[in-house]
Amino acid sequence: MTVYGAVTALVDYAVREGLVDPEDKIYSLNRVLDVMKLEDYEPDSSGEGSSLEQLLACLLDYACEKGLCENSVVFRDLFDTEIMGALTPPPSVIRRKFFDKYAESPKAATDYYYNLSRKSDYIREYRIKNDMKWVTKTDYGDIDISINLSKPEKDPKAIAAAGKAAASGYPKCQLCIENEGYAGRVNHPARQNHRIIPITVNSEKWYFQYSPYVYYNEHCIVLNSRHTPMVINRAAFNKLFDFVKQFPHYFVGSNADLPIVGGSILSHEHFQGGNYEFAMAKAPIETPVPFEGYGDVESGIVKWPMSVIRLRGDDTCRITELAEKILDSWRSYTDEEAFIYAETEGVRHNAITPIARFSGGKYELDLVLRNNITTDEYPDGYYHPHPEYHHIKKENIGLIEVMGLAILPARLKKEMEELKKAMLEGRDVRNDEILAKHADWAEDILSRRDVTPDNIDEIIKDEIGKVFASILEQCGVFSRDEKGKEQFLKFAANVK
Repeated sequence: MTVYGAVTALVDYAVREGLVDPEDKIYSLNRVLDVMKLEDYEPDSSGEGSSLEQLLACLLDYACEKGLCENSVVFRDLFDTEIMGALTPPPSVIRRKFFDKYAESPKAATDYYYNLSRKSDYIREYRIKNDMKWVTKTDYGDIDISINLSKPEKDPKAIAAAGKAAASGYPKCQLCIENEGYAGRVNHPARQNHRIIPITVNSEKWYFQYSPYVYYNEHCIVLNSRHTPMVINRAAFNKLFDFVKQFPHYFVGSNADLPIVGGSILSHEHFQGGNYEFAMAKAPIETPVPFEGYGDVESGIVKWPMSVIRLRGDDTCRITELAEKILDSWRSYTDEEAFIYAETEGVRHNAITPIARFSGGKYELDLVLRNNITTDEYPDGYYHPHPEYHHIKKENIGLIEVMGLAILPARLKKEMEELKKAMLEGRDVRNDEILAKHADWAEDILSRRDVTPDNIDEIIKDEIGKVFASILEQCGVFSRDEKGKEQFLKFAANVK
Protein backbone atom coordinates (compact mmCIF):
# COMPACT_ATOMS: atom_id res chain seq x y z
CA MET A 1 0.00 0.00 0.00
CA THR A 2 1.37 3.43 -0.93
CA VAL A 3 0.98 6.53 1.22
CA TYR A 4 -1.42 7.93 -1.39
CA GLY A 5 -3.38 4.69 -1.28
CA ALA A 6 -3.65 4.96 2.50
CA VAL A 7 -4.79 8.60 2.31
CA THR A 8 -7.37 7.79 -0.38
CA ALA A 9 -8.78 4.80 1.51
CA LEU A 10 -8.80 6.68 4.84
CA VAL A 11 -10.84 9.58 3.43
CA ASP A 12 -13.20 7.11 1.74
CA TYR A 13 -13.57 5.37 5.13
CA ALA A 14 -14.42 8.69 6.80
CA VAL A 15 -17.13 9.42 4.22
CA ARG A 16 -18.52 5.88 4.40
CA GLU A 17 -18.70 5.91 8.22
CA GLY A 18 -20.36 9.33 8.41
CA LEU A 19 -17.40 11.25 9.82
CA VAL A 20 -17.15 13.38 6.69
CA ASP A 21 -20.05 14.68 4.59
CA PRO A 22 -19.56 13.80 0.89
CA GLU A 23 -19.57 17.53 0.11
CA ASP A 24 -16.58 17.97 2.45
CA LYS A 25 -14.52 15.14 0.93
CA ILE A 26 -11.95 17.27 -0.94
CA TYR A 27 -11.62 19.67 1.98
CA SER A 28 -11.01 16.76 4.37
CA LEU A 29 -8.56 15.13 1.98
CA ASN A 30 -6.51 18.33 1.91
CA ARG A 31 -6.50 18.49 5.69
CA VAL A 32 -5.01 14.99 5.84
CA LEU A 33 -2.44 15.88 3.18
CA ASP A 34 -1.45 18.88 5.28
CA VAL A 35 -0.94 16.74 8.39
CA MET A 36 1.17 14.32 6.31
CA LYS A 37 3.10 17.22 4.71
CA LEU A 38 2.28 15.86 1.24
CA GLU A 39 2.44 18.52 -1.44
CA ASP A 40 1.43 16.15 -4.25
CA TYR A 41 -1.41 13.68 -4.44
CA GLU A 42 -2.61 11.07 -6.89
CA PRO A 43 -5.71 8.95 -6.12
CA ASP A 44 -4.59 5.38 -5.54
CA SER A 45 -6.58 2.19 -4.90
CA SER A 46 -3.78 0.29 -3.16
CA GLY A 47 -5.35 0.87 0.26
CA GLU A 48 -8.77 -0.43 -0.75
CA GLY A 49 -10.14 -3.09 1.60
CA SER A 50 -7.64 -2.30 4.37
CA SER A 51 -8.74 -1.85 7.99
CA LEU A 52 -8.47 1.45 9.83
CA GLU A 53 -5.57 0.02 11.81
CA GLN A 54 -3.72 -0.91 8.62
CA LEU A 55 -4.33 2.47 7.00
CA LEU A 56 -3.07 4.39 10.02
CA ALA A 57 -0.07 2.07 10.37
CA CYS A 58 0.92 2.82 6.77
CA LEU A 59 0.64 6.57 7.34
CA LEU A 60 2.55 6.35 10.62
CA ASP A 61 5.37 4.34 9.05
CA TYR A 62 5.65 6.97 6.33
CA ALA A 63 5.63 9.79 8.90
CA CYS A 64 8.38 8.10 10.92
CA GLU A 65 10.44 7.50 7.78
CA LYS A 66 10.17 11.18 6.80
CA GLY A 67 10.97 12.44 10.30
CA LEU A 68 7.48 13.77 10.98
CA CYS A 69 7.05 11.49 13.98
CA GLU A 70 9.25 9.56 16.45
CA ASN A 71 8.89 5.81 15.96
CA SER A 72 7.55 4.93 19.41
CA VAL A 73 4.05 4.18 20.65
CA VAL A 74 3.41 7.49 22.45
CA PHE A 75 4.55 9.64 19.53
CA ARG A 76 2.71 7.47 17.01
CA ASP A 77 -0.46 7.86 19.10
CA LEU A 78 -0.04 11.64 19.10
CA PHE A 79 0.39 11.68 15.34
CA ASP A 80 -2.42 9.33 14.27
CA THR A 81 -4.81 11.24 16.55
CA GLU A 82 -3.89 14.39 14.66
CA ILE A 83 -4.73 12.59 11.41
CA MET A 84 -8.12 11.43 12.69
CA GLY A 85 -8.80 14.88 14.13
CA ALA A 86 -8.73 16.20 10.58
CA LEU A 87 -11.59 13.81 9.73
CA THR A 88 -13.74 14.19 12.87
CA PRO A 89 -16.67 16.65 12.65
CA PRO A 90 -16.47 19.77 14.85
CA PRO A 91 -18.27 19.75 18.21
CA SER A 92 -21.21 21.86 17.00
CA VAL A 93 -22.08 19.38 14.23
CA ILE A 94 -21.92 16.35 16.52
CA ARG A 95 -23.93 18.05 19.26
CA ARG A 96 -26.72 19.02 16.85
CA LYS A 97 -26.93 15.46 15.55
CA PHE A 98 -26.86 14.05 19.09
CA PHE A 99 -29.80 16.16 20.24
CA ASP A 100 -31.71 15.52 17.00
CA LYS A 101 -31.31 11.82 17.77
CA TYR A 102 -32.24 12.41 21.41
CA ALA A 103 -35.60 13.76 20.22
CA GLU A 104 -36.19 10.25 18.84
CA SER A 105 -34.97 8.52 22.01
CA PRO A 106 -32.06 8.69 24.46
CA LYS A 107 -30.80 5.36 23.13
CA ALA A 108 -30.78 6.62 19.53
CA ALA A 109 -28.61 9.53 20.69
CA THR A 110 -26.11 7.38 22.56
CA ASP A 111 -25.99 4.82 19.73
CA TYR A 112 -25.03 7.60 17.31
CA TYR A 113 -22.45 9.13 19.64
CA TYR A 114 -20.87 5.81 20.66
CA ASN A 115 -20.55 4.73 17.02
CA LEU A 116 -18.91 8.06 16.14
CA SER A 117 -16.46 7.71 19.04
CA ARG A 118 -15.48 4.28 17.70
CA LYS A 119 -15.24 5.22 14.03
CA SER A 120 -13.18 8.36 14.75
CA ASP A 121 -10.62 6.11 16.51
CA TYR A 122 -11.09 7.98 19.78
CA ILE A 123 -11.97 4.50 21.05
CA ARG A 124 -9.18 2.36 19.60
CA GLU A 125 -11.18 -0.80 18.96
CA TYR A 126 -8.28 -2.70 17.42
CA ARG A 127 -6.45 -2.42 20.75
CA ILE A 128 -9.41 -3.09 22.99
CA LYS A 129 -10.13 -6.39 21.21
CA ASN A 130 -6.77 -7.61 22.57
CA ASP A 131 -8.00 -7.34 26.18
CA MET A 132 -8.47 -10.75 27.79
CA LYS A 133 -11.97 -11.23 29.21
CA TRP A 134 -13.83 -14.08 30.85
CA VAL A 135 -16.51 -14.82 33.44
CA THR A 136 -16.01 -16.67 36.72
CA LYS A 137 -18.91 -18.26 38.58
CA THR A 138 -18.91 -17.36 42.29
CA ASP A 139 -21.29 -17.49 45.24
CA TYR A 140 -22.20 -13.91 44.31
CA GLY A 141 -23.02 -14.59 40.67
CA ASP A 142 -20.99 -14.41 37.47
CA ILE A 143 -18.12 -11.96 37.98
CA ASP A 144 -16.35 -10.38 34.99
CA ILE A 145 -12.57 -10.65 34.79
CA SER A 146 -10.37 -8.71 32.37
CA ILE A 147 -6.66 -8.27 31.78
CA ASN A 148 -6.20 -4.80 30.35
CA LEU A 149 -3.92 -4.88 27.30
CA SER A 150 -5.33 -1.88 25.40
CA LYS A 151 -3.72 0.98 27.32
CA PRO A 152 -0.16 1.31 26.03
CA GLU A 153 2.68 1.65 28.49
CA LYS A 154 5.04 4.57 28.03
CA ASP A 155 8.23 3.77 26.18
CA PRO A 156 11.73 5.03 27.12
CA LYS A 157 11.74 7.74 24.42
CA ALA A 158 8.50 9.22 25.74
CA ILE A 159 9.66 9.04 29.35
CA ALA A 160 12.88 10.84 28.45
CA ALA A 161 10.99 13.50 26.46
CA ALA A 162 8.50 14.01 29.28
CA GLY A 163 11.37 14.65 31.68
CA LYS A 164 12.65 17.45 29.46
CA ALA A 165 9.23 18.94 28.69
CA ALA A 166 8.20 22.18 30.33
CA ALA A 167 5.52 21.81 33.01
CA SER A 168 2.03 22.60 31.79
CA GLY A 169 -1.16 23.22 33.67
CA TYR A 170 -3.34 23.07 30.58
CA PRO A 171 -5.60 21.18 30.60
CA LYS A 172 -5.62 20.84 34.37
CA CYS A 173 -6.39 17.12 34.09
CA GLN A 174 -7.46 14.54 31.52
CA LEU A 175 -11.14 15.09 32.38
CA CYS A 176 -11.27 18.85 31.83
CA ILE A 177 -13.43 20.10 28.96
CA GLU A 178 -10.33 21.78 27.48
CA ASN A 179 -9.23 18.32 26.30
CA GLU A 180 -11.72 18.53 23.41
CA GLY A 181 -9.54 18.90 20.31
CA TYR A 182 -6.32 19.27 22.34
CA ALA A 183 -3.15 18.24 20.46
CA GLY A 184 -1.62 16.50 23.44
CA ARG A 185 2.02 16.15 24.47
CA VAL A 186 4.32 13.36 25.64
CA ASN A 187 2.75 13.32 29.12
CA HIS A 188 -0.83 14.03 28.05
CA PRO A 189 -2.80 12.14 25.37
CA ALA A 190 -3.81 13.81 22.12
CA ARG A 191 -7.52 14.50 21.82
CA GLN A 192 -8.07 16.08 18.37
CA ASN A 193 -10.72 13.42 17.66
CA HIS A 194 -12.37 13.81 21.06
CA ARG A 195 -15.86 15.35 21.26
CA ILE A 196 -18.03 15.93 24.32
CA ILE A 197 -21.78 16.47 24.71
CA PRO A 198 -23.10 19.25 26.99
CA ILE A 199 -25.84 18.20 29.39
CA THR A 200 -27.49 19.72 32.45
CA VAL A 201 -27.14 17.71 35.65
CA ASN A 202 -28.97 18.90 38.75
CA SER A 203 -29.16 22.43 37.26
CA GLU A 204 -25.39 22.51 36.63
CA LYS A 205 -23.44 22.47 33.38
CA TRP A 206 -21.88 19.06 32.85
CA TYR A 207 -20.58 17.07 29.89
CA PHE A 208 -20.94 13.52 28.67
CA GLN A 209 -18.26 11.51 26.85
CA TYR A 210 -17.03 7.95 26.38
CA SER A 211 -13.94 6.42 27.91
CA PRO A 212 -11.26 5.73 25.29
CA TYR A 213 -10.52 2.43 27.10
CA VAL A 214 -14.07 1.07 27.23
CA TYR A 215 -13.89 -1.52 30.00
CA TYR A 216 -17.50 -2.55 29.30
CA ASN A 217 -20.25 -1.73 26.81
CA GLU A 218 -20.68 2.02 26.20
CA HIS A 219 -18.43 2.93 29.13
CA CYS A 220 -19.12 6.63 29.56
CA ILE A 221 -17.82 9.43 31.75
CA VAL A 222 -20.04 12.24 33.04
CA LEU A 223 -18.00 15.23 34.14
CA ASN A 224 -18.47 18.60 35.77
CA SER A 225 -17.70 21.52 33.43
CA ARG A 226 -15.57 22.96 36.24
CA HIS A 227 -12.34 21.44 37.57
CA THR A 228 -13.71 20.89 41.05
CA PRO A 229 -12.93 18.07 43.54
CA MET A 230 -15.00 14.93 43.98
CA VAL A 231 -17.57 15.22 46.77
CA ILE A 232 -20.14 12.63 47.80
CA ASN A 233 -23.23 14.23 49.34
CA ARG A 234 -26.95 14.43 48.72
CA ALA A 235 -26.34 16.67 45.71
CA ALA A 236 -24.16 13.91 44.22
CA PHE A 237 -26.99 11.39 44.67
CA ASN A 238 -29.38 13.81 42.98
CA LYS A 239 -26.93 14.24 40.09
CA LEU A 240 -26.72 10.48 39.58
CA PHE A 241 -30.49 10.15 39.39
CA ASP A 242 -30.81 13.20 37.16
CA PHE A 243 -28.48 11.54 34.67
CA VAL A 244 -30.36 8.23 34.87
CA LYS A 245 -33.65 10.05 34.21
CA GLN A 246 -32.14 11.53 31.04
CA PHE A 247 -30.56 8.23 29.97
CA PRO A 248 -32.63 5.48 31.62
CA HIS A 249 -30.86 2.71 29.69
CA TYR A 250 -27.59 3.64 31.43
CA PHE A 251 -26.45 3.09 35.01
CA VAL A 252 -24.16 5.72 36.56
CA GLY A 253 -21.98 5.68 39.64
CA SER A 254 -19.28 7.59 41.45
CA ASN A 255 -16.05 6.63 43.10
CA ALA A 256 -15.77 7.47 46.78
CA ASP A 257 -14.24 10.85 47.58
CA LEU A 258 -11.24 9.59 49.59
CA PRO A 259 -7.84 8.23 48.53
CA ILE A 260 -7.28 4.43 48.41
CA VAL A 261 -11.03 3.73 48.12
CA GLY A 262 -11.61 6.43 45.51
CA GLY A 263 -10.71 6.75 41.85
CA SER A 264 -7.50 7.87 40.20
CA ILE A 265 -8.73 11.44 39.57
CA LEU A 266 -10.25 12.87 42.76
CA SER A 267 -9.47 16.45 41.70
CA HIS A 268 -12.26 16.60 39.08
CA GLU A 269 -15.85 15.68 39.89
CA HIS A 270 -17.01 12.95 37.53
CA PHE A 271 -19.10 9.81 37.32
CA GLN A 272 -18.85 6.66 35.22
CA GLY A 273 -21.76 4.87 33.59
CA GLY A 274 -22.81 2.87 30.59
CA ASN A 275 -25.12 0.35 29.01
CA TYR A 276 -24.09 -2.69 30.99
CA GLU A 277 -25.50 -4.82 33.81
CA PHE A 278 -22.83 -5.73 36.33
CA ALA A 279 -22.97 -8.72 38.65
CA MET A 280 -23.68 -6.44 41.60
CA ALA A 281 -26.78 -5.05 39.88
CA LYS A 282 -28.06 -8.60 39.43
CA ALA A 283 -27.38 -9.53 43.06
CA PRO A 284 -30.52 -9.61 45.23
CA ILE A 285 -31.24 -7.96 48.56
CA GLU A 286 -30.20 -10.68 50.98
CA THR A 287 -31.35 -9.12 54.26
CA PRO A 288 -34.19 -6.56 54.27
CA VAL A 289 -33.37 -3.58 56.50
CA PRO A 290 -36.29 -1.20 57.04
CA PHE A 291 -35.47 2.38 58.00
CA GLU A 292 -37.95 4.18 60.24
CA GLY A 293 -40.04 6.71 58.34
CA TYR A 294 -39.12 5.28 54.93
CA GLY A 295 -41.62 2.49 54.43
CA ASP A 296 -42.00 3.62 50.81
CA VAL A 297 -38.35 2.80 50.10
CA GLU A 298 -37.37 -0.85 49.80
CA SER A 299 -34.01 -1.25 51.53
CA GLY A 300 -31.63 -3.97 52.56
CA ILE A 301 -28.19 -5.55 52.49
CA VAL A 302 -27.19 -6.91 49.08
CA LYS A 303 -25.77 -10.39 48.65
CA TRP A 304 -22.37 -9.16 47.57
CA PRO A 305 -18.76 -9.58 48.82
CA MET A 306 -18.53 -5.89 49.68
CA SER A 307 -20.83 -4.11 52.13
CA VAL A 308 -23.74 -2.73 50.12
CA ILE A 309 -27.08 -1.18 51.10
CA ARG A 310 -29.62 -0.99 48.27
CA LEU A 311 -32.43 1.58 48.26
CA ARG A 312 -35.26 1.06 45.78
CA GLY A 313 -38.44 2.99 45.03
CA ASP A 314 -40.45 5.32 42.80
CA ASP A 315 -39.51 8.65 44.37
CA THR A 316 -35.85 9.59 43.93
CA CYS A 317 -36.21 12.47 46.39
CA ARG A 318 -37.13 10.02 49.13
CA ILE A 319 -34.27 7.70 48.14
CA THR A 320 -31.68 10.49 48.22
CA GLU A 321 -33.05 11.82 51.51
CA LEU A 322 -32.53 8.40 53.11
CA ALA A 323 -29.18 7.98 51.37
CA GLU A 324 -27.99 11.23 52.92
CA LYS A 325 -28.92 9.95 56.40
CA ILE A 326 -26.99 6.74 55.75
CA LEU A 327 -23.99 8.70 54.46
CA ASP A 328 -23.98 11.07 57.44
CA SER A 329 -24.25 8.15 59.87
CA TRP A 330 -21.50 6.22 58.12
CA ARG A 331 -19.07 9.15 58.02
CA SER A 332 -19.21 9.47 61.81
CA TYR A 333 -19.54 5.76 62.59
CA THR A 334 -16.99 3.93 64.72
CA ASP A 335 -17.19 0.31 65.86
CA GLU A 336 -13.89 -0.77 67.37
CA GLU A 337 -14.93 -4.43 67.55
CA ALA A 338 -15.54 -4.39 63.78
CA PHE A 339 -12.29 -2.41 63.25
CA ILE A 340 -14.15 0.54 61.81
CA TYR A 341 -12.90 3.99 62.74
CA ALA A 342 -14.54 7.12 61.38
CA GLU A 343 -11.24 8.94 61.78
CA THR A 344 -7.80 8.64 63.33
CA GLU A 345 -5.68 11.66 64.24
CA GLY A 346 -8.16 13.93 62.50
CA VAL A 347 -8.05 12.01 59.20
CA ARG A 348 -11.45 10.86 57.90
CA HIS A 349 -11.75 7.21 56.82
CA ASN A 350 -15.38 6.41 56.04
CA ALA A 351 -16.79 7.05 52.56
CA ILE A 352 -19.44 5.73 50.19
CA THR A 353 -19.36 4.59 46.56
CA PRO A 354 -22.88 5.20 45.14
CA ILE A 355 -24.38 3.63 41.98
CA ALA A 356 -27.77 4.59 40.49
CA ARG A 357 -29.91 2.84 37.88
CA PHE A 358 -33.48 2.39 36.68
CA SER A 359 -34.37 -1.29 36.91
CA GLY A 360 -37.62 -3.19 36.79
CA GLY A 361 -39.65 0.03 36.74
CA LYS A 362 -38.00 1.35 39.94
CA TYR A 363 -35.10 3.63 40.75
CA GLU A 364 -32.25 2.00 42.63
CA LEU A 365 -29.31 3.42 44.56
CA ASP A 366 -26.59 1.10 45.81
CA LEU A 367 -24.47 2.52 48.64
CA VAL A 368 -21.17 0.69 49.03
CA LEU A 369 -19.61 1.38 52.43
CA ARG A 370 -15.86 2.04 52.18
CA ASN A 371 -13.07 2.71 54.68
CA ASN A 372 -9.47 3.65 53.82
CA ILE A 373 -7.71 3.09 57.15
CA THR A 374 -4.12 1.83 56.97
CA THR A 375 -2.12 -0.14 59.54
CA ASP A 376 1.50 -1.19 59.98
CA GLU A 377 0.56 -4.63 58.66
CA TYR A 378 -1.53 -3.22 55.81
CA PRO A 379 0.13 0.07 54.78
CA ASP A 380 -1.76 0.09 51.45
CA GLY A 381 -5.10 -0.10 53.27
CA TYR A 382 -6.77 -2.60 55.57
CA TYR A 383 -9.92 -2.78 53.37
CA HIS A 384 -7.79 -3.20 50.28
CA PRO A 385 -6.30 -6.23 48.47
CA HIS A 386 -4.17 -7.96 51.10
CA PRO A 387 -0.52 -8.90 50.39
CA GLU A 388 -1.29 -12.57 49.71
CA TYR A 389 -3.20 -11.46 46.60
CA HIS A 390 -0.82 -8.74 45.39
CA HIS A 391 0.66 -11.20 42.89
CA ILE A 392 -2.68 -10.91 41.06
CA LYS A 393 -3.93 -7.46 42.04
CA LYS A 394 -2.37 -4.74 44.19
CA GLU A 395 -4.10 -1.64 42.81
CA ASN A 396 -7.03 0.15 44.47
CA ILE A 397 -10.54 -1.23 44.07
CA GLY A 398 -12.56 1.52 42.43
CA LEU A 399 -16.10 1.89 41.17
CA ILE A 400 -15.91 -0.54 38.23
CA GLU A 401 -14.35 -3.31 40.31
CA VAL A 402 -16.74 -2.69 43.20
CA MET A 403 -19.56 -3.63 40.79
CA GLY A 404 -17.90 -6.90 39.77
CA LEU A 405 -15.49 -6.27 36.89
CA ALA A 406 -11.84 -6.98 37.64
CA ILE A 407 -9.35 -4.85 35.71
CA LEU A 408 -6.11 -6.75 36.11
CA PRO A 409 -2.61 -5.61 35.06
CA ALA A 410 -1.23 -6.49 31.62
CA ARG A 411 1.76 -8.26 33.18
CA LEU A 412 -0.50 -11.20 34.08
CA LYS A 413 -0.85 -12.36 30.47
CA LYS A 414 2.81 -13.26 30.12
CA GLU A 415 3.20 -14.35 33.74
CA MET A 416 0.28 -16.77 33.53
CA GLU A 417 1.57 -18.31 30.29
CA GLU A 418 4.94 -18.98 31.93
CA LEU A 419 3.34 -20.17 35.18
CA LYS A 420 1.13 -22.66 33.35
CA LYS A 421 4.19 -24.18 31.66
CA ALA A 422 6.00 -24.43 35.00
CA MET A 423 3.01 -26.07 36.68
CA LEU A 424 2.64 -28.67 33.92
CA GLU A 425 6.37 -29.41 34.03
CA GLY A 426 6.39 -29.65 37.84
CA ARG A 427 9.01 -26.90 38.15
CA ASP A 428 9.63 -25.00 41.40
CA VAL A 429 9.34 -21.30 40.55
CA ARG A 430 10.56 -19.92 43.86
CA ASN A 431 13.91 -18.97 42.36
CA ASP A 432 12.32 -17.39 39.30
CA GLU A 433 12.50 -13.60 39.67
CA ILE A 434 9.20 -13.04 37.83
CA LEU A 435 7.15 -16.06 38.88
CA ALA A 436 8.24 -16.48 42.51
CA LYS A 437 5.38 -14.28 43.71
CA HIS A 438 2.90 -16.83 42.31
CA ALA A 439 4.56 -19.89 43.93
CA ASP A 440 2.29 -20.35 46.98
CA TRP A 441 -0.81 -19.82 44.87
CA ALA A 442 0.32 -22.31 42.22
CA GLU A 443 1.13 -24.94 44.86
CA ASP A 444 -2.28 -24.48 46.43
CA ILE A 445 -4.01 -24.94 43.06
CA LEU A 446 -2.02 -28.11 42.35
CA SER A 447 -2.93 -29.49 45.77
CA ARG A 448 -6.65 -29.04 45.12
CA ARG A 449 -7.14 -29.58 41.41
CA ASP A 450 -6.15 -32.17 38.85
CA VAL A 451 -4.30 -30.01 36.34
CA THR A 452 -3.77 -31.25 32.77
CA PRO A 453 -2.71 -29.57 29.51
CA ASP A 454 -6.36 -29.68 28.42
CA ASN A 455 -7.83 -27.92 31.45
CA ILE A 456 -5.07 -25.68 32.82
CA ASP A 457 -6.22 -22.59 30.91
CA GLU A 458 -9.72 -22.76 32.39
CA ILE A 459 -8.42 -23.65 35.84
CA ILE A 460 -6.10 -20.63 35.95
CA LYS A 461 -8.89 -18.31 34.77
CA ASP A 462 -11.26 -19.76 37.36
CA GLU A 463 -8.71 -19.39 40.16
CA ILE A 464 -7.93 -15.78 39.19
CA GLY A 465 -11.67 -15.05 39.33
CA LYS A 466 -11.90 -16.59 42.79
CA VAL A 467 -8.96 -14.48 43.96
CA PHE A 468 -10.79 -11.38 42.77
CA ALA A 469 -13.95 -12.40 44.66
CA SER A 470 -11.80 -12.87 47.79
CA ILE A 471 -10.25 -9.44 47.26
CA LEU A 472 -13.72 -7.89 47.14
CA GLU A 473 -14.52 -9.64 50.42
CA GLN A 474 -11.38 -8.11 51.94
CA CYS A 475 -12.56 -4.69 50.79
CA GLY A 476 -15.92 -5.16 52.46
CA VAL A 477 -16.03 -3.32 55.79
CA PHE A 478 -18.30 -5.95 57.33
CA SER A 479 -17.26 -9.59 57.00
CA ARG A 480 -19.50 -12.10 55.23
CA ASP A 481 -20.18 -14.21 58.33
CA GLU A 482 -22.81 -14.06 61.07
CA LYS A 483 -20.73 -11.74 63.23
CA GLY A 484 -20.21 -9.39 60.29
CA LYS A 485 -23.92 -9.44 59.57
CA GLU A 486 -24.69 -8.50 63.18
CA GLN A 487 -22.22 -5.63 62.97
CA PHE A 488 -23.75 -4.47 59.66
CA LEU A 489 -27.24 -4.48 61.18
CA LYS A 490 -25.90 -2.63 64.21
CA PHE A 491 -24.73 0.16 61.89
CA ALA A 492 -28.09 0.21 60.07
CA ALA A 493 -29.87 0.61 63.41
CA ASN A 494 -27.65 3.63 64.06
CA VAL A 495 -29.05 5.49 61.04
CA LYS A 496 -31.48 8.13 62.25
